[in-house]
Amino acid sequence: MNAISGAYDWLTTSANWQGEKGVWHRLAEHLYFSGVCLAVACLIALPIAMVLGHIGKGGALAVNISNVGRAVPTLAVLILLTLTPLGEHGDLPTLIALVLFAVPPLLTNAYIGMREVDRSVVEAARGMGMSGRQLFARVELPLAYPLIMTGVRSAAVQVVATATLAAMAGEGGLGRIITAGFNLQNTPQVVAGAFLVALLALAVEGVLVLAGWIFDPMRGRARVSE
Repeated sequence: MNAISGAYDWLTTSANWQGEKGVWHRLAEHLYFSGVCLAVACLIALPIAMVLGHIGKGGALAVNISNVGRAVPTLAVLILLTLTPLGEHGDLPTLIALVLFAVPPLLTNAYIGMREVDRSVVEAARGMGMSGRQLFARVELPLAYPLIMTGVRSAAVQVVATATLAAMAGEGGLGRIITAGFNLQNTPQVVAGAFLVALLALAVEGVLVLAGWIFDPMRGRARVSE
């Protein structure tokens, strides 16, 4: 039995989907980690990036700092946070590490999206008497929307894939299936766990693509900056 056929057998065994160590329970934990972290990262990064992009100041520094943050391994951050007093607060180190990991793509794409809006369109809107707030809400934000959503999708997929590291800190999620497979020297279980994570990441990507299309403020209208 090779790893692929063994993983298929593991996935089609109903006992592996039930109970606290089963796939459904681990999937719910994984979605909890990923959803909370992505929501918090969006609340932190998007307002800052969009405001900086609107005023055109300080954004380059913020983007460079976030790019430096990408170079720091998430596992290293997770281990360091676990060793601090934060490690006594359950899921908190894992949630903080994942939020820090999700912020860079959100910040970078939102800022660049706002700055790449056609300046002639912005000046025309300003010439029509739009206030700064109207310019932001009616012109810049709708035109920057595709790049902002690209950042959200990128962050979501990265968080879903990286949330497997929560198992390293003793937390839940689909990563526990993979680590349990390693501990048991059960390669088919490791492959099955990795397959589930990849499948979840693709599903999240698909849902966000659909949501982005549905909520696109420029849907059905020509996007002037393209």
